[in-house]
Amino acid sequence: MLSSSEIVALHDRQTRLWHEAQPPSAASGPCEAFSPTAALGAAWLEAVAQQHRANFELWHIEDEARTPAASDADLAAVKRRIDRTNQRRNDLAEALDVALLAWLEPQGLPCPHAALHSESPGLIVDRLSILALKIYHTREEAERPGATAEHHQRNRQRLAILEEQRSDLAGCLQALWEQTLAGARRFKLYRQLKMYNDPALNPSIYRKIAP
Repeated sequence: MLSSSEIVALHDRQTRLWHEAQPPSAASGPCEAFSPTAALGAAWLEAVAQQHRANFELWHIEDEARTPAASDADLAAVKRRIDRTNQRRNDLAEALDVALLAWLEPQGLPCPHAALHSESPGLIVDRLSILALKIYHTREEAERPGATAEHHQRNRQRLAILEEQRSDLAGCLQALWEQTLAGARRFKLYRQLKMYNDPALNPSIYRKIAP
């Protein structure tokens, strides 16, 4: 069964590991779909890890864009990496929902007559992933050697806020899943339908392409 506490623990564990060592290479394709008869276990958590890895990479690529000495050429290259990684992040979040819905379908779930939740589990997991990164880096600042006492105190306060927000959100995810299994609530797959990476949809691209 989907467990929000396992997801939070995985996010924290992988965030620490990837900061201590070079993260594994980016996935070349979408998450593997679940078998509708399989239990939600290791395969689900591996899909969550793939999605978190995209957010981890995106966080640090965006940091490169803020380097004061970055040249215009550097910024252009970083922007293209941001676009590619953000596309992968969104695709992997959608893949989480596709997998969950495939697992639920043989059980007649989500119940079509249940109240519709405005946010899907995949989108909530994405938000939890970002919160894990914020918590890690805020804790670094709260403990940074050489920083002022005021800096430490400010970031301890920020850390407490972030941890409360994550606890609340993880509780919401768990409640959504349990209510979905009980037939009291449902969620849908919400496609992000990004346009900026598609040469057929972005006028800044297709207007520059010769007929």
